[in-house]
This record gives sequence, C-alpha cells and structure tokens, in this order.
Amino acid sequence: MKKVLLAVLLLSLLMAPVFANGQTEGTAAAPKQVVLRLADNQPLGYPTVLGDEAFARLVGEYSNDRIKVEVYPQAQLADEKSAIEQVQFGGIDFTRVSISPLASFQPLLNALQMPYLYRDADHMWKVLNGEIGQYFLDSMSDKGFVGLVYYDSGARSFYNTKKPIYTVADLKGMKIRVQESALMMGLVQALGAVPTPMSYGDVYSALQTGVIDGAENNWPSYDSSSHYEVAKFYSIDQHTRVPEMIIASKISMDKLSADDQAIIKKAAKESQAVEVAAWADYEKKSEAKVRAAGCQINTITDQAEFASAMAPLYQSQLNADQQAWVAKIKAVK
Repeated sequence: MKKVLLAVLLLSLLMAPVFANGQTEGTAAAPKQVVLRLADNQPLGYPTVLGDEAFARLVGEYSNDRIKVEVYPQAQLADEKSAIEQVQFGGIDFTRVSISPLASFQPLLNALQMPYLYRDADHMWKVLNGEIGQYFLDSMSDKGFVGLVYYDSGARSFYNTKKPIYTVADLKGMKIRVQESALMMGLVQALGAVPTPMSYGDVYSALQTGVIDGAENNWPSYDSSSHYEVAKFYSIDQHTRVPEMIIASKISMDKLSADDQAIIKKAAKESQAVEVAAWADYEKKSEAKVRAAGCQINTITDQAEFASAMAPLYQSQLNADQQAWVAKIKAVK
C-alpha cells in the first residue's frame, strides 16, 4: 500500500506545470525581474559609462538581481537630446547627460553652469552634493524626470595657436571656436575675443589653416581631438565646470515600489565615486600625453579679472531666481 501511495505522489509531482520562473504550481512564485535601460552617448571605457556600469551593478546587488539595469553606451538608443526626450515620456528609463542640453527642459539648471562660478572642484562638489545640489535634482520632478546623481566632466580651458593666455587682454581679438550656445558665445565675447560657432569636427582644420585662433575644452577633449597638435598653447583658466547628471523617467520610477526607488537612488549616489575617480585618471593621462608632446601649458592663478568680466553675462542670461541661486552657490565655503 505504501508503494502505491508513493507512486501516486511521484506521478502528481511530475504532472504539475512548471512556470517560466522555475516554480511549480502550488509553490510561491519568485519575484519577476524588472529590466530597465540606461542610455549614454559616450563609448565603452569612458568615465561616465564606467559610472553607469557601477550604478547597474549596485542596483543588481541591492535588489538581489531582481532589478537589472542594462547600459547602452555610444548613443545606441539615442543621441543626447533624443535620449532626454525619450526618458521624459518613458521610452527609456535612464540617461546620463550633460546639464547643458538638460537646461532647455529645466532652465533653472543654467545657474549651475555659469562661467567662473566655482572656485575649484572641491567647491563644486560641496555645492552639488549638498542641499543646493539636491534641490536642483528635485527640481526635475515637475518636468517628468527624477534627478539621481551628478557626475564629473572636468573643467574647460582655452587653447590657441598664438601665445599663452595670462590676462583678459591676451584674448582680445582672438577668434575662438565655441559651441552654438548663447552662453558660450557671451562668455567669449565678454573676454574681448571673437566667438566663432563651428561644428566640433571642423575645428582641427580651422586651427590648422588659421580660420580660427583657438578653442576651449577639457584635457581629454584637447587630447582625443588631436587639437594639441595644431594649437600648442593651453591656458588653464577652468572657466566652466558643467556637471553631468543621471536622470530617471518619472513614469518608470512611479511604477516601482518605494523600496525599489530607494535602491535605485542609493545605487546612483554610490556610483558617483567610481565615475569621479575614473574622470580624474582620464584627465591625468590626457594631460601627461599633451605635455609630453611639447605643448606649452600655463595656469591662470588669478581669475578675478576674468570673473569680473562676466557680470553683464550673468545679468543677461539669468533671471532673478537663477541669480539668487548663483549667490547661494558662491557663498558655499
């Protein structure tokens, strides 16, 4: 009799349906995995992508792999502006972007990218990782986004084919390539130079042929573009520090539980250290390369003259609310 009962039990187990999660009928189903997509326009190995990957790994760890973040670098999903738009309506769950294009969706962000705003990198991170920075992350919510974390993109400085820049007078009359941005054109004009909007891909030949005298960018871009080959004078003034940001789709986040949202926010914050360290390493390698190539590098130690020239630009580019935030940022010690 016992043998008959055992046979019936085994037969019933064999006949029970097996679901996709490996559970049998009558047993508790394993939580379904949530898959979220993160877009980045930079290539594999770039500091922001390394930060993205750290974020994805931490989300997996903290959720026991219940939440999976898939990173798509090199604009596989969309270019920067399109990625922002798709995140806004939930087509993409996250994207890592510069706050420059993001400011067209949330103009308040312009207060974070003004020229000569930060005294140095330490000042910037005290602002971004403090109450002010959190306010700006939170300000994204009524635009359809959830601001998660800031990433580094270094500081931009001037380089040219003519001479070292030490004072504002040294820039007078120089034709400087800028992005097609009212802010950047205003910056160069305020320093007495001639702003020359131009596609990034055309800058090398324009420097080489004298169509322009100089441009401005960070160390890695000066290196990777090979502009250092034709514009040997790099003058470190660090006129702008434009933070990067990982933003989430509010539509996507609202579908998650409060606990899962907390996991994502925690993982994003902790990924910052990875990206910042990767950026610092990236910068050092680029600087070492261009110095070894014989470029003449100088540091503008007193920025007061440059900063004071920006007063009209601050007035024309920022409204009263933004100017109030600038005052708070500059007051951070």
